[in-house]
Amino acid sequence: MMRVKQNIVAVFAVCSSLLMMSCGKSDPNSPGIEFMPDMYYSEAAKPYEWLPNGVFKDSLEARPPVAGTISQGSRPNNLERANLINATPYAYPNTPEGYEAAGAGLKNPLAMDSLHLQNGEALYGKFCVHCHGASGDGQGSIVANGKFPSPGSYWSKVGLTDGKMFHTMHWGKNMMGSHAAQLSKLERWELVFYVNKLIKAAAPASAAVSDTTKTKKG
Repeated sequence: MMRVKQNIVAVFAVCSSLLMMSCGKSDPNSPGIEFMPDMYYSEAAKPYEWLPNGVFKDSLEARPPVAGTISQGSRPNNLERANLINATPYAYPNTPEGYEAAGAGLKNPLAMDSLHLQNGEALYGKFCVHCHGASGDGQGSIVANGKFPSPGSYWSKVGLTDGKMFHTMHWGKNMMGSHAAQLSKLERWELVFYVNKLIKAAAPASAAVSDTTKTKKG
């Protein structure tokens, strides 16, 4: 009797398999019968949708930021000020007059600290060193390879103020394109800190070259 039951179960299983395998043969592109289709086509929850699923107490899908986290482009020492800097529209136009006005009236809103300087150095290595060189002498790798003319050294440019640096990074100038899409306003001001450090570090050498040139002319 047990063997008869086993045979019946086996025959039923074979018939069921054949039935499922035969499904969809009329259409060669048909995937046939899908087993548990809800596993393939699960519906994703929508942002701010109310879900009575018991996962969260308020039953909302979108969650607020975790306490203590830092938003992109901000710094932990002054989040509100950093966000304000990034959100403030740039008022100086892309004109020679705008460049001069930015040079005279635009000041770095950040307070110098080691974190900003460190960030500026890292950004310089990513976006500036290949043209301007590690020391700011205008002899970066693509200049040395003969691909582009030198942009000139930082310390040879008389009157290069913080505002002029920022304006150039925002709009671009001469062969240098705009970096507004790659760098936030906060990051551009951090770069200004580091470029000023390069200018100060090269000041004695620049003065010595200037004195030597004057002596030869005399």
